[in-house]
Formats: sequence, structure tokens, C-alpha cells
Amino acid sequence: MHISPFAICVAMIVGLGILGLPIGHSMIVATIVYLLLSGLDLGTAAEQVLNGLFNSYVLIAIPLFILAADLMNIGSLTDKLLRFCLVLVGRFRGGLGHVNVVANMIFAGMSGSAIADAVGIGRIIVGMMAKDGRYPVAYAAAITASAAIIGPIIPPSIPMVVYALVSDASIGYLFLGGVVPGVLLGVGFMVANSLIARRRNYPVEAPVPLREIPKITIDAFPALMLPVILLFGIYGGVMTPTEGAAAAALYALFASTVIYRAVTWKQLYEAILTSGKATTSIGMLIAGAFAFNYVVTVERIPDGLNVFLSQFDFSRATFLLAVNILLLILGCLLEGTTILLIVVPILIPTAKALGIDLVHFGVVVVVNIMIGLLTPPYGLLLFVLANMTGQPLGSIVRQAVPFIVLAIVVLGLITIFPDLVLWLPRIMGYKG
Repeated sequence: MHISPFAICVAMIVGLGILGLPIGHSMIVATIVYLLLSGLDLGTAAEQVLNGLFNSYVLIAIPLFILAADLMNIGSLTDKLLRFCLVLVGRFRGGLGHVNVVANMIFAGMSGSAIADAVGIGRIIVGMMAKDGRYPVAYAAAITASAAIIGPIIPPSIPMVVYALVSDASIGYLFLGGVVPGVLLGVGFMVANSLIARRRNYPVEAPVPLREIPKITIDAFPALMLPVILLFGIYGGVMTPTEGAAAAALYALFASTVIYRAVTWKQLYEAILTSGKATTSIGMLIAGAFAFNYVVTVERIPDGLNVFLSQFDFSRATFLLAVNILLLILGCLLEGTTILLIVVPILIPTAKALGIDLVHFGVVVVVNIMIGLLTPPYGLLLFVLANMTGQPLGSIVRQAVPFIVLAIVVLGLITIFPDLVLWLPRIMGYKG
């Protein structure tokens, strides 16, 4: 029985991944085997990787956003933001849950990474919520993990940078498209937290004395200015998103070291090292995807998928529904960047053929992938919070169910009503 080189290639990626080899390495190895079995030049794998990495200026934004997030975590920016959020929403029932969500919405304008948000804010806010038994630790972990998915939806966003890489959609308009869905998620989570807090009688925080509010606001002002500088710089035409990422990292360094004076040389070294490790991990994954995407192109998989789907006479709504179901299932099993780099490029030609706007499609895809961070068995945010708090994974999942359901409702709304995504980009001149 003849087995096609492509089938062997896919089987190797899955098999090596199951055995524990990082997915980026698995794709590179499988691509080399495919080239060998197909009688093609083995050097093509290296050529695809190098051409892809060197020709993608947009990729430079990823390590810079990661560095900005790490610099904010070691400085006292996170502490200042949390105190400011406590002033805003701490006095309401379930106030610390609200603080968690609002802080993530503000922090979202800086890091672009859900994991960075969960680690940066989570370490502090979970301790605040669990202190003296005010909230169950599992609930604190669940709302922290849920709120962290807002980060890559409200701009800037590392997953949107990756999507722009594979789709050629405008990063700036993708960022703008994420604003309304991100705010909808934040408001939805706060409503859910309020209802849960009332039903379980969670405490109300003591209001911050009026005389302290000006000082807390002034202390938080440099931290609050980062998203303002970043977004007005990008949408004011002063800098590209990549240059904006560099500005974010530089400003985070300046605020942490000069304004707040909260960083030692050792912490700075560790932040750069941590950022380098995270960048290397993502870089290998992107390199592997460039190599594997060559295989997908040679095998004409997108064309074949188009022909296959054309038999079913899909409407836009039906196709988007199918994509949502597919990505929600894959989100339970695969890491988000892997889905963006391998699965999404295959779907984009069909989306184009059906006349689906690529900015709208990109935001729908990213929201899907963020929900995948909360869904077991591969919900990465769940693992991060379980490891951070020492709580059983099952307990955190049970507490996170209302937030996961709400996130899926928001996903349904932005799928059915594209204007929720495209309204703000169109105001800023988008013609799509």
C-alpha cells in the first residue's frame, strides 16, 4: 500500500508532538522527511525558514511586546495599576473580581499576551482576593485566567500580529477591530462576577479614602500613559505597530527604572533572559510553520479545500459557524499559535472567496483561540493559574465555566454582527 509523503509528514508532526518534541521542531523534521520522500531539494526547508523570518518585518513586534510585558512585571507598574483599579471599582460587591477584570483591560493595552497578563497581574490579585479567605482561591484563579484572555483581544495583540503575517491583513485595523469585542468581554465578565458575588455573598471592599485618591491616580499615571502613547502613536500615523512595540518596551523600561525606580540590575537581566526564552520558543514555532506551509502549498491543500467546500454551497454564516466549531475544538487540543500558523492559512482562501472581511475573520479567529486558553485539556491559562495557586485543575475549570460560556456568547455576537468588529476600523478610514 502506497502512503503519500504528505500523510507521513502530518503523522510525524502528530507523533513527535505526542512524544514531547516541541511542535516547531516537529514541523521542521517532518518537512525535511517530506522533501526527502518527494525527491525535492532538502535545502528548501532552510530556505523557507530563512526567507520567512527575514522578510517578515512585522515579526519584530513579538519579542518587543514580550519584553514590554516582562519589564512591567518586574517594575511596580502592575501594583500601581491595581491600586488605581481598586479606586475605580473596588467598592462594589465582588470588588476585587471587578478590579481583576478592569486591570486586565488596562494592562491589555501594554503587553499583547494573555500569559503575560495572567502572570503579571495574577500573582498579585489572586493573593489579594484569597487573603483572609475573602474569596475561594479557585474562584480567584478562574476569574484571573478568564480576564487574561482580554489581553490579546484589546490592542496590542501578539496573536493578531501572527494572523497579519499569514493573511496580509492590516495590523492597525486588526488592533482596532479587537477593541469592541474586548470591551464586551470585560463588561460581560464583570456582570457575571457581580451576580456570582451577590449569590455567594462575597465581601465589599472598604472604599479608598478620598484624600488618597489623587496620590494613587498620580502614582498610576505613568503606567496608564503607556497604552495611550502606544495607541495614539500607531493610529496617529506617527509609528508602525512594530515601532510601537519598540516604543512600548522603551517606555516600560523608562517607567520601571527612572520614574518608579523599582528595578535592580539583576531583575533587568532576568527580564531580558525571560523575554529571550519566550521569543525563541515562538520563533521556532513560526520557523517550523514557514517550512510546513511550503509543504501545504506544494500539495495545494488550500485549493483542494476550496474545491471540497464548494460542493456544499456554504454561505458566509455557515462557513463562520463551521470555523468557530472547528477552532473551539482545536483550542482544546492545540496551542493557539500553532492553530494560527497551520490551520488558519488553509481557511483564509475560502474566507476570501466567500467575501468575508479578513479583519473581521481575524478577530473572530483570535477570540476563538483565546477561549481555547481556558478550555481543558490544553487550556494553557488554566495550567498557569493551577501551578501559581496550587489548586486542582478541575476546581478552577468548574469556577471558570460561567466566564467560558460568556466568552462563547461574545464570540457568537461578533460572528453574527461583523459591524461590532468593523465599526471602529471604518471610523479610522478602513475601506473593507
